Amino acid sequence: MAIEIERKYLVIADRLPKLQHGERIVQAYIPTANRSTVRVRLCDARAYLTLKGPNEGISRSEFEYHIPLEDAQEILAGLCAPQRIEKTRYNLMHKGMVWEVDVFEGANAGLMLAEIELPSETTEFETPGWVGTEVSSDLRYSNQALMRAPWPLWASED
Repeated sequence: MAIEIERKYLVIADRLPKLQHGERIVQAYIPTANRSTVRVRLCDARAYLTLKGPNEGISRSEFEYHIPLEDAQEILAGLCAPQRIEKTRYNLMHKGMVWEVDVFEGANAGLMLAEIELPSETTEFETPGWVGTEVSSDLRYSNQALMRAPWPLWASED
């Protein structure tokens, strides 16, 4: 079974190095009756279907498959909820580890998150100076939750 282990952080924007070579991502979700996730994602000219199990701490099962772009566009139009997550993703290296920085657009404009995928929950790593508060356990920052309740609607309450 494939396991995704990731930690997620808010970004301190004014400390970020210059972001280059981002990849535009549009994604949406197919409604499910349980805590699993079915996501369709367009990344520039590529498309993916991803199945994820429920979170167990910072881990969960994940299965991702390339699908034809035309199929993804039809799934987005016909099977997914109408809301979308729109963002540009940048990969930054720090101390031998890849950090993904997502700069959100649309309903979540202004939000920037950094994620690091780890080989195990006990893997040690150093956070860059542009990484702020960890939000791995705050489910409001999951893409699916951000689609339903965009960040600007609740961020000022924190």
